[in-house]
This record gives sequence, structure tokens and C-alpha cells, in this order.
Amino acid sequence: MSDSNKPQALPTGPDRELQIYAMGLGGGKPSVPVPLDLLEQKAREILAPRAYDYVAGGAGGEDTMRANREAFYRWRIVPRMLRDVAKRDLSVELLGARLSAPVLLGPVGVQEIVHDHADVASARAAASLGLPFVLSTMSSRPIEEVAQAAAKVAESPRWFQLYWGKNPELTASMVQRAECAGYSALVVTLDTHSLGWRERDLHHGYLPFMTGQGLSNYFSDPVFRGLLAQPPEQNLTAAIQLWGSLFSNPALTWKELGFLRRHTRVPIILKGILCAHDAAQALEAGVDAVIVSNHGGRQVDGSIGALDALPEVVRKLKGRLPVLFDSGIRRGADVFKALALGAHAVLLGRLYLWGLAVAGEEGVRDVVLNLIADFDLTMALSGHTQCHELDASALCKSNSV
Repeated sequence: MSDSNKPQALPTGPDRELQIYAMGLGGGKPSVPVPLDLLEQKAREILAPRAYDYVAGGAGGEDTMRANREAFYRWRIVPRMLRDVAKRDLSVELLGARLSAPVLLGPVGVQEIVHDHADVASARAAASLGLPFVLSTMSSRPIEEVAQAAAKVAESPRWFQLYWGKNPELTASMVQRAECAGYSALVVTLDTHSLGWRERDLHHGYLPFMTGQGLSNYFSDPVFRGLLAQPPEQNLTAAIQLWGSLFSNPALTWKELGFLRRHTRVPIILKGILCAHDAAQALEAGVDAVIVSNHGGRQVDGSIGALDALPEVVRKLKGRLPVLFDSGIRRGADVFKALALGAHAVLLGRLYLWGLAVAGEEGVRDVVLNLIADFDLTMALSGHTQCHELDASALCKSNSV
């Protein structure tokens, strides 16, 4: 691989600060607002109200979204002094790959409602930083197109997220397409066999898939197309109706996981684990990793906060499987706390979507660079130099929330 096709080196926190201050001296600024409330506000100004609410909203009264943030507030960092933190190494080993930081861009569907370049822009931004990008089944661009676009920027890990539907042949086809296109892991989302009760979307009467958005992987799949009397280009309504009949499969159980192993050689990761007993079943089923997640609060209103679930899952697995984490990551301190409680890495969701909305590929890149810089500074200022050093002794529990 030529140097031109290598990811850029991630700046340290102080270097990123100096970059931004230097821009300011010249009258410039990053492509996105640095304060996260202003970033989301800017995205809201740009997006159609129904698109903004689709991304921003959660299930029911959004109690689970609040629980995710409150779980972070309850843990406080305990900084340590007079330690040599002049050099820091944020890299982590994950499923055989060395990542320059413990951060992945998680699967977010139907990105075309946020920006015209959709998943291609997000995947290219991730590739430029050498960080994994997880493509959703419900992506706005096909599996192969996203892989090719990212590879033109730099070689970096790509994973495919699977919504496991009713048709086994279609499931196998998508899994095999992803493997052939170079996706190096399969992320199976467990918590969305039915869509949660999302009041904002119901208020707008808006589900983007009902207009054919986010269905590119279905419309480009030979098995799916073979089930249609006419291709989607000729009869969009029939194609959408077929998708609706196949997407949800609430009858799936643990015993079906063997089907996936028979159809792929890549690591299988289960996303949506919140219970230690389910973590134990995942281990028994022979999967390769789990993601502690409540889908960013989008599925079950009143659910346990994802960070509250993390320690018990980690204790149950005792290091026998990597544990990843999403739901509520917004700042460097959040990454620090998740790692200290046992996560190997974290996945971003809404955060990078706001960057995509504001400034496309560059916006995604700047949001991620800012997060990692914040995390690097949090590590240094708390007296730590490597991610594997972090454990619960770096935190204390607060009862003020």
C-alpha cells in the first residue's frame, strides 16, 4: 500500500487544539462547531424537521436516552498527579486489528436524509483516520459502493451490520456480499426485530424506508430482486412492500446463530446486549465479541442505561470476549469512562451524524478528530498514557444524579 493510501496520523489533543487556534488566528475555524450543543443546533437548522427528529429521537418519552446520559454523570473521573504523561498511546487491539484509537463509527441507517453523500461520506471520513466504519443494512448506498469509495481514501477496517430478517437466502446473500467486498466483521443487531414506539416519527407520519430510502442493499441484492415480478426501478411500491414483509423477524432465537457461522468466516459480533445472562449465552454460542447497547434509546422506553449495564456484562465474560460499547458517547470523558468500566472500544452514532449534516465528509472527520483529541487530553490530565491501563480505580461513583 502506498503512503498516499495510508490513513492520516491522529493528532494529539494539544496538537488538535493548536490546529484550531491557528485557524482562528487566520480568521478560519473547523468545518463544524466545537461545542456539541451548537453542533446539533446547526444540524437542526439544516435538516428538515422530520429528518432531524428521526435522528435525534428515541422511543416513547425518551426516558432511555436520558438514562444513558445520567449513567455517565454518575461516574466521576479521579485524576492522578505527577505521572509521566508526556507520551500517550491510544491504540487498541481489536479482533486482530490495531486501531489508532478505541473509536468506531457505528451503524446508522438511511444517512441520505442527513446528507446527499450519505454513507459514502462517513465511510471515507473513517478510512482517512484509519478507524473502522460499520455499514448498516439500511444504508443509502450499496455494500460494494461504500467499500470501493472508502478504499480509494485509505485501507482501514470495515464491518457490516446485519438486520436479520425472515428470508434466510436473502440474509446469506447480504452476509456473503459484505465478506466479498472486504468487510472484516459481521455486527448482528439483536434489539430491532420490531421498530420501537417512536413518538417523533409517528407525529410526522414519517418512516423513510416507506419511500424507498435506506433500502439500497435490498434493491441491489440478487435474491431480493429475484423475489420481485418487476425490478425496483420499475415498481418501487412493490419493492417497498416486499421489504416490509421481510425486514422484521421476531421469531429468531439463540439457536439460529449457527446459520450465520455457516455462511461467513468473519468474526460475528452481537449488538444489543444489556443483560449478563445474555452475555453468557453469547459466549456459549461461540460469537467473537458483544456490544453493550440499547440502540441509543431508540427501542425500549424505560430501559436500563447502557453504561449501567456494562460492568455486569464485563464481569460475566471475564475477558473471554471483547466487549464494545455504544449509546450516549458524546465526549472524551465518556470514552474514558466506558473503557475504565471494561469496554475495549466505543461506537459513535448521532454524534457523527450531526457532523455529516453540517459539513459532509469533512464534518464527520472533524467531529471524530475533536472527540479523540478530547479523549487524549482526558487521559493525560487524569494521569494515564494507555487505554489498557484504565479500570474502575480511575473512577468513583456519585449519587448526586
